[in-house]
Amino acid sequence: MIKISNSNFDINSIIAQYKDNSIERYILNELSSSSQTYYYNSLEELKFELDLRKNIVDASVRLSMSKFRFRTFRKSICNPEYWERTKQGGFLLKKGVRASAAIDDIYKNSSKYGTECATAIVIVYYKGCLSSFREKIFDSTFKHIYLMDWQNTDENLSLDVIIDVDVYLPGDCRYFKNPEVNPITPEWQGENVIVLGNGKYYGHGIGIKTADEIITALNKRRIIGATHSAYLLDSVTRPNFKQLADIYFNASSRTDKVSSVKTSQTW
Repeated sequence: MIKISNSNFDINSIIAQYKDNSIERYILNELSSSSQTYYYNSLEELKFELDLRKNIVDASVRLSMSKFRFRTFRKSICNPEYWERTKQGGFLLKKGVRASAAIDDIYKNSSKYGTECATAIVIVYYKGCLSSFREKIFDSTFKHIYLMDWQNTDENLSLDVIIDVDVYLPGDCRYFKNPEVNPITPEWQGENVIVLGNGKYYGHGIGIKTADEIITALNKRRIIGATHSAYLLDSVTRPNFKQLADIYFNASSRTDKVSSVKTSQTW
C-alpha cells in the first residue's frame, strides 16, 4: 500500500506515465500490492524514488557491459587523473576534481579501473544519484567521495540495512553469502548484488545472473568437502531515498531562486 500525506494513493493516477514493462511500473505495482504501507510526503517524492531506482538499475547494467574489472583491494587500480588510490585499496576523490566528472570517468574509461564487488555497488549508487541530480547539485552534495565499502560512503548517501523486508525492489542491494568459501580465495566469501527485477541481479565479477546462477558460481569457490551451499540473505541495503529527495528538492529550490534573481536583475 502507498500513502501520500497519510492518504491512500491509487497508482492508476500516474501509472500511464510509464511505459509497459518499465521498472517504474514494476515498482509501483510491488509497492501498491504490498501488505506493508509505504509513506511519502508528496507525489514528487515518490516519483523521485522511482527515477533514482531506475537510474541505479541502468548504472548497474552499464557497468556490467564495461571493461571495469574485478580485482581484490590489494590489486585495485583507478585513473590517477581523478582518484588517489589509498593503501587500503580504495579510491579517494582528488582535490580540485569534480565528483560528477570522476564518477563519469569510471564509465568512460572503465579499463583503467578494477576493484571488489562492494566498491562496485557503491559506484553504482553514486552514478544513479548523478543521473537523478543535476551535475551542480551532485558536486555540491558529494564533495569528499571515498570509494571502498559501506563504511566509507558519504553521509548524504546514507545506506540503510533493513532486516524485515516485505518486497525487494529494483535498485536494492542484497547479499549472497558463501559460508564455506575456500580460504585461498576469500574474495568469494559472498557477492553484493543490485536487484534488477524479473529475477535478475548484477554482481561485479559475476555479471547479470539469476539467484541460482550466482549460487552455483559461489559454490564452485567452496573449500574441498564443503557441505553448506551459498545462499541469499533476507536483508537488504537501500539508500535513504527520502533524505536524497529532500537534498535534491532543497538544492533545486535554491538554484531556481538564484536563477530568478539573476533574471530579474538583467531586466
